Amino acid sequence: MGKMPVPLPVACSNDAMRKATRRLGQLFDDVLQPSGLRATQFGLLTHIKQLNAPTIRQLADELVMDLSALGHTLKPLARDGYIVLTPDARDRRAKRVNLTPAGETKVAETEKLWRIAQTRFEAAFGQRKAEKLRKVLGLLASDEFTEAFLTSTKVNRKGHPSGPNGKSEP
Repeated sequence: MGKMPVPLPVACSNDAMRKATRRLGQLFDDVLQPSGLRATQFGLLTHIKQLNAPTIRQLADELVMDLSALGHTLKPLARDGYIVLTPDARDRRAKRVNLTPAGETKVAETEKLWRIAQTRFEAAFGQRKAEKLRKVLGLLASDEFTEAFLTSTKVNRKGHPSGPNGKSEP
């Protein structure tokens, strides 16, 4: 007799989050499709605009992305003329990500489609729930959550997290 396979966790937070983000990404991509941008690309361009020519490191930190993954993601935007990488004036080793005039135009035209997608999301999900969701997701992306996750090693006999007093947390 062989080993019985270990069942996957029924309530895996990571799995549920990834499924939800893939689905939501598909829905937003469908709405943004006439612009020629994917939702991830539009998000990158808007972050570049909001951060006003960030370094690649600053952009990666803001997006909670690995530098090499970000570099790979920026290549098509540079190829299409929406961004340009320039050496930082103070540190020539660092590169800054700048929107080009074509990038500014693309952000402005795509923003109209994004508003449609965002309005649909809030209509389907509920505006208050959407606001709460963004707040919770912001917490999950925060350094404070990372620190709490990395230092949360206490579990009770059933494998559930326990609080500082040793009792299960709700």
